[in-house]
Amino acid sequence: MPEPTKKEENEVLAPAPAPPPEEPNKEKEAGTVPVKEPNKEKEAGTAPAKEPNKEKEAGTAPAKEPNKEKEAGTSPGKDEEDASPPGGLPPGLGSRALERKDSEWSIGESPAGEEQDKQNANSQLSILFVEKPQGGTVKVGENITFIAKVKAEDLLRKPTVKWFKGKWMDLASKAGKHLQLKETFERHSRVYTFEMQIIKAKENYAGNYRCEVSYKDKFDSCSFDLEVLESTGTTPNIDIRSAFKRSGEGQDDAGELDFSGLLKRREVKPQEEQPEVDVWELLKNAKPSEYEKIAFQYGITDLRGMLRRLKRMRRVEKKSAAFARILDPAYQVDKGGRVRFVVELADPKLEVKWYKNGQEIRPSTKYIFEHKGCERIMFINNCVLTDDSEYYVTAGDEKCSTELFVREPPVMVTKQLEDTKAYCGERVELECEVSEDDANVKWFKNGEEIIPGPKSRYHIRVEGKKHILIIDGATKADSAEYSVMTTGGQSSAKLSVDLKPLKILTPLTDQTVNLGKEICLKCEVSENITGKWTKNGLPVQETDHLKIVHKGRIHKLVIANALVEDEGDYVFTPDAYSVTLPAKVHVVDPPKINLDGLDADNTVTVIAGNKLRLEIPISGEPPPKALWSRADKAIMEGSGRIRSENYPDSTTLVIDIAEKDDSGVYNINLKNEAGEAHASIKIKVVDIPDPPVAPNVTDVGDDWCIMTWDPPLYDGGSPILGYFIERKKKQSSRWMRLNFDLCKETIFEPKKMIEGVAYEVRIFAVNAVGISKPSMPSKPFVPLAVTSPPTLLTVDSVTDTTVTMKWRPPDQIGAAGLDGYVLEYCFEGTDDWIVANTELIEKTKFTITGLPTDSRIYVRVKAVNAAGASEPKYYSQPILVKEIIEAPKIRIPRHLKQTYIRRVGEAINLVIPFQGKPRPELIWTKDGAPIDKNQINIRNSETDTIVFIRKAERSHSGKYDLQVKVEKFVETASIDIRVIDRPGPPQLVKIEDVWGENVALSWTPPRDDGNTAITGYTIQKADKKSMEWFTVIEHYHRTSATITELVIGNEYYFRVFAENMCGLSEDATMTKESAVIAKDGKIYKNPVYEDFDFTEAPMFTQPLVNTYAVAGYNATLNCSVRGNPKPKITWMKNKVVIKDDPRYRMFSNQGVCTLEIRKPSPYDGGTYCCKAVNDLGTVEIECKLEVKVVAQ
Repeated sequence: MPEPTKKEENEVLAPAPAPPPEEPNKEKEAGTVPVKEPNKEKEAGTAPAKEPNKEKEAGTAPAKEPNKEKEAGTSPGKDEEDASPPGGLPPGLGSRALERKDSEWSIGESPAGEEQDKQNANSQLSILFVEKPQGGTVKVGENITFIAKVKAEDLLRKPTVKWFKGKWMDLASKAGKHLQLKETFERHSRVYTFEMQIIKAKENYAGNYRCEVSYKDKFDSCSFDLEVLESTGTTPNIDIRSAFKRSGEGQDDAGELDFSGLLKRREVKPQEEQPEVDVWELLKNAKPSEYEKIAFQYGITDLRGMLRRLKRMRRVEKKSAAFARILDPAYQVDKGGRVRFVVELADPKLEVKWYKNGQEIRPSTKYIFEHKGCERIMFINNCVLTDDSEYYVTAGDEKCSTELFVREPPVMVTKQLEDTKAYCGERVELECEVSEDDANVKWFKNGEEIIPGPKSRYHIRVEGKKHILIIDGATKADSAEYSVMTTGGQSSAKLSVDLKPLKILTPLTDQTVNLGKEICLKCEVSENITGKWTKNGLPVQETDHLKIVHKGRIHKLVIANALVEDEGDYVFTPDAYSVTLPAKVHVVDPPKINLDGLDADNTVTVIAGNKLRLEIPISGEPPPKALWSRADKAIMEGSGRIRSENYPDSTTLVIDIAEKDDSGVYNINLKNEAGEAHASIKIKVVDIPDPPVAPNVTDVGDDWCIMTWDPPLYDGGSPILGYFIERKKKQSSRWMRLNFDLCKETIFEPKKMIEGVAYEVRIFAVNAVGISKPSMPSKPFVPLAVTSPPTLLTVDSVTDTTVTMKWRPPDQIGAAGLDGYVLEYCFEGTDDWIVANTELIEKTKFTITGLPTDSRIYVRVKAVNAAGASEPKYYSQPILVKEIIEAPKIRIPRHLKQTYIRRVGEAINLVIPFQGKPRPELIWTKDGAPIDKNQINIRNSETDTIVFIRKAERSHSGKYDLQVKVEKFVETASIDIRVIDRPGPPQLVKIEDVWGENVALSWTPPRDDGNTAITGYTIQKADKKSMEWFTVIEHYHRTSATITELVIGNEYYFRVFAENMCGLSEDATMTKESAVIAKDGKIYKNPVYEDFDFTEAPMFTQPLVNTYAVAGYNATLNCSVRGNPKPKITWMKNKVVIKDDPRYRMFSNQGVCTLEIRKPSPYDGGTYCCKAVNDLGTVEIECKLEVKVVAQ
């Protein structure tokens, strides 16, 4: 059976009602809109679906005849996926088309049969598959399973497996009622098993399937076929009126052309049978003024589409000299499908071009062209909504056109919602069915959309085509009209939720209990519902003391230990009912005093000066009478600084402005008819402590100090808990707290102070009552610190009576600064340190004088500032006071060990370091003679000597000798200096010989080589007429050369420059005589050239292309044009010239024309045209721009 088209694949994978079995051929042929003209169909070679024999004659090869398909050079899957008009080839042409094997493919694509052979060859080289799925046969309504196995020994993780139908349809997103995908893993054999099960197969499930497996860079695939048997049925008649009715009138998709009535039987409401009328015949024979009347009479709402179709039909009736068979008037295909346009030429040599909305279509992966004999076929793959437009094909001077309609099928409601009644608390399910699996369905309650969530009582469950709205625990508020809406229909139903009648099986009873006993109120009703308990009209909240129990139909209120406050009127009210169950509870109790809120010894502490209001809870039934007393003296009610106040549930002792003398024991006596009670309370009056005395600062550092203090004399009647410390700068009035945690001790170390700034500190004492007043401030103190010891103490020099020491400053100096240094020494064997300096040393170097020769001393140095002297820095070993003779040594730099070369005019600055003690004597000579200090500057130091020449001259070249002498020790060194300049010109240049176009030259080297070797020569020539010199040879090393390729008939002079490392000589030596290049007698005639005509009419070398742009982002349209004179460029949108519009910018550079659209919106979409005009002609080119809005 033929493989279903893309539309049928969607129906296979999404378990929707399958189309009637008698219409597979129509759906297979890609949604063409045929007309009820059977005679014309036969004349055009079209075979109706009811005549399968004619299909075979027309070249259509069913899937059960693979031999014929191979002869035609096409695979079943390819033509079956194409969306093409019904019918195939003209009569008598079918056998020749099937036998033809030299089909042409416009973009180098091999026929589908060859692709299948390649796939079969590749499948044999299996990389990952252990077992491949095999093709099979199944009957309609039965199940079939395909299995693929992959070995996992070399895989670190699970491979990725995909199942496809046809070439593009991925089945992973289509799993549901009719398709299930499973995978398992066997640990022992390490084999992954992947299964695809098709449930309740239908006829349109047949076709080619593919399984792909991939892991990292490995890939494997396998194709297999499914054949579904027992396919019967006939094709229904086609009503042309249904093609031009608007789909879903009054629904969401109203206003869009719907041709699906020609492809698939749709469920329509039963209508009265009417005699069939050929509307096209009526329209053809009617006047144009009667078209609207006929359309209204026969229910055709798309009048414009009908008129366009009628116009094309009339044009088709004319006989064409170029086309044997033209395009059908219209084609229809589902979004994502494939459409096939076919025309047949009368002359196969004619050139065919395809156009879409006037723009020529070029071959690509989307547009594929094919030649089969006289047939010219164009395939459009993966159709989208933008492909919905007009197409035409030209052959010679004739053309034929058609229209393509791309549609998205609406989702219909196949099973309506039903009215439902329920009781409160029950689970309610509202169910409907739609035509597609996993379709987008919205639910509404009284017109408002229902949005389910994790905390919502509304839940939506989807089972294939079934969509169920679930309401957990229905209430009366859920009574409403519920509706469901899809893209192609809607359904609604009413839900009514009522209460069940309630019966009281066991009512509540009145109770009287003693204090501390259990109270249990119990009732039973006929329904298991919740309810509310109230006491004296107020809601009862469950606590540890009071428990509310609900078990089934029984409700209890249990109080384990009855209290006086538990007495009252209790009522139980069932939820959602107006019934009440009342009961009274009465509690009796002797008087009691509740001192639980006091300390273990019943002590109450009050701060002096505050008001004490001590409220003691009491209990008893009836309420007892209370009497306060102190030291056998009753405290009366009423006015007074100390008084009592009595209430039914408490008694209060009031003391206004508590004093220290109010401390003592107070007694309480309670009495009622049930008995008496007594209790005693101790009252203690406390105050804040006195301020401590002023603190003492005992020690000071660079940013810290140590302070101490004594506790306050009076602690306020409460132990001291700790102290707070504050400090401030002496010149400031702002105190800063130093500790936020109490200091338990009477000593504290403030830190992070600034050196050199005077500070003061003070103390606060803290007890349980509060913080005391501050103490008096301490005496001002200034944090200062000595510096760190000096560093790097070393011996600089030693003589017979002196020692020179040097050192580095301290690493840390501090805010007190550095005033100077003190250098001390002591003789070896003693501990008496002697100060070497009478005043502070400001520098880091000092010489100790007056030392005895051959003595040994130790040395140390201290840094001194306002805080005192730092720790000393010691020299590590004793120093011998005796001068040491060090033999001289010259350290010649490496670059001076060779000849030192400088050019004339450059500066010479040579630094030669040396060693030797005491300070050596230096003598410079040049070539054995003393140096003239007027020309050469010599500067000497203790460690080096410098030779400086501001501007070098050639006379400064020579050998320079340095002699360093320390007493009897002598060290010598030599330096060669050479000052070089550019050489002089060669001495003599002669012309040795002249022959043909060549001249032989020779010369002698220059007398002055510039004090350096000659590196080469440069030869130049000059025509005697112009005497302009041109270089012939450069960097030439010999003194003779041959000059070639000279112009015949010219006379030349030559000159030569000498060259060394400084450059060319300033002058050149020229030949005294000239060299004449004689002519050989040939007469040269200049050619005659005609002027070239560069004028050209404008022509586009690069056309505009259709462009998609994103809203809000700049878009550009580009093309290139040439022409002479330079053409004038004009841009148009929808045939309107773009001029002075700030949203557009136009550029033209070197023939490249650019139109920039700034931040386009959907309004900017349309047809743009570029027009080029010059004196020789005009040319235009168009493209389409579509602006898409990206969803946020």
